[in-house]
Amino acid sequence: MPEPLFITSKSNARVKALRSSFSGKAAETGDRLGLEGEHLIVEAIRSGLPIEALFVREGSQSVLDRPALAAASACDRFTLSREAFASAVETTSPQGIAATVRIPSLPLTRLAPEAVVLILEALQDPGNLGTLLRSAEAFGVQQVYLTPETVNPWNPKAVRASAGSVFRMPVGRASLTQIGERLQGQGTRLYAAVAQPLGADSLLETVFAPRTALLIGNEGAGLSAQALRLAHHRVCIPVAVESLNAAVAGSTLLYEAMRQRAHACSPPHRTP
Repeated sequence: MPEPLFITSKSNARVKALRSSFSGKAAETGDRLGLEGEHLIVEAIRSGLPIEALFVREGSQSVLDRPALAAASACDRFTLSREAFASAVETTSPQGIAATVRIPSLPLTRLAPEAVVLILEALQDPGNLGTLLRSAEAFGVQQVYLTPETVNPWNPKAVRASAGSVFRMPVGRASLTQIGERLQGQGTRLYAAVAQPLGADSLLETVFAPRTALLIGNEGAGLSAQALRLAHHRVCIPVAVESLNAAVAGSTLLYEAMRQRAHACSPPHRTP
């Protein structure tokens, strides 16, 4: 296998392309997306994404010998000087390896008879969004909807926080009206997460419908009046503080929905 081409100039076309891939502008299927660190690159490979180009920082070439990266051996490979590499990647403490891929197509499909959907309205923190995508995959969510005001799921910070789940989780973007019409047309019950118990059911007393959609709102303002009107139920998490972080609250609700589905599918306990 030939040695990677060595690049020292920050203005090299390949370095510029890598830098642009971390700009946060990639949002549509086919756009070039930058990944930094072995874990994310391996997750992309595991998800079936072809690696377009692989970039290694000078002095970190040994990372290419790791078995987990063997599937990327056929792509274009480059070694960048330390200055060129630092100028292209986003983090202040780069791990020494980066890559570019194309955003995959992850279409939404008709909901299964028992399914959980996550709806995120006007979420602004990419870290929260990435964490919720990771929780969504972990807890068996079938699809995620984002309102137009929600941050880009392909933002580099969201991609890192998702730990690779963004490569596999079907995400759609639509207005609340469109989301509500689509889901209710498929027999889905919508549950709005609220901070205040007034007019809401405790999560400890809530039994989720077979087809459930959980609505999580903006970090500061919560859910809009339109989202609350759209919901069939309001749910609060009983805690000793005023409210929870959006990602924590959403993950808690997703876990409980998964736990209830698992319990419903479990065989009855028999006393010996």
